[in-house]
Amino acid sequence: MNAEVFPLYFELDGSFPNHEANPIAPENLVDLQKLVKKKKADIGLAFDGDADRCFLVDETGALVSPSALTALIADRELRKRPGSTIIYNLISSQIVREVVESAGGTAVRSRVGHSYIKKLMEETGAIFGGEHSGHFYFKEFWRADSGMLAALHAIAALMESTDSLSSLLAPYNRYFQSGEINTEVPSPKDSVHAIEEHYSQQAQQRSLEFDRLDGLTVTAPEWWFNVRPSNTEPLLRLNAEAKTVKEMVAIRDEVLKFIKSR
Repeated sequence: MNAEVFPLYFELDGSFPNHEANPIAPENLVDLQKLVKKKKADIGLAFDGDADRCFLVDETGALVSPSALTALIADRELRKRPGSTIIYNLISSQIVREVVESAGGTAVRSRVGHSYIKKLMEETGAIFGGEHSGHFYFKEFWRADSGMLAALHAIAALMESTDSLSSLLAPYNRYFQSGEINTEVPSPKDSVHAIEEHYSQQAQQRSLEFDRLDGLTVTAPEWWFNVRPSNTEPLLRLNAEAKTVKEMVAIRDEVLKFIKSR
């Protein structure tokens, strides 16, 4: 490729002296963001400890949404194999479904978690799957997740284009997401039930739709949110997305206020 590569923290050290190997936490990507800007790099890549997850930093030092990368890879894969099936989890941005369908593919929504994604890929014959957590699954990689293959897709897309990474991904960043917000509650399941009852009373007025694929998802014309209990802790996980920042903040804060009021 004739690329110039700047390794960051490549020395193996199980005590993790710089930061933990968890790229989903923004504080663990600060050093990479600084290095990208300092070196005027075209792309920054951050992997977790076993490299099954990959997060990107664009040339401006901004973090790239895993949903945008899912949409980019789905678009590329569907050009090679038109009409194929793509899996995405229900926390991913709705841009993923829109991109897949506009490219002539079939978008299948999944629960959060690698076991559900892999099972659905097998059942549907899907060629690719992506999660909001930076896991990317490939049919030709035994339906397993590989951050390295995802990174190579991003690099290949850059090499095939004269655009910067931020420009390349701009069409996949139409919506605004809250990120996952965890709140400790006495009973996560009771909280989900209370939220469903609360918003059911507003369903007709606000044109709301509900589904229970994983926790509870409430969808309105301009936004959606999902609440789901943690499997291991007394936590309720909230994710929200909207067409504008103002709408996302409004629904995020509205739901959080209701959760904390109980």
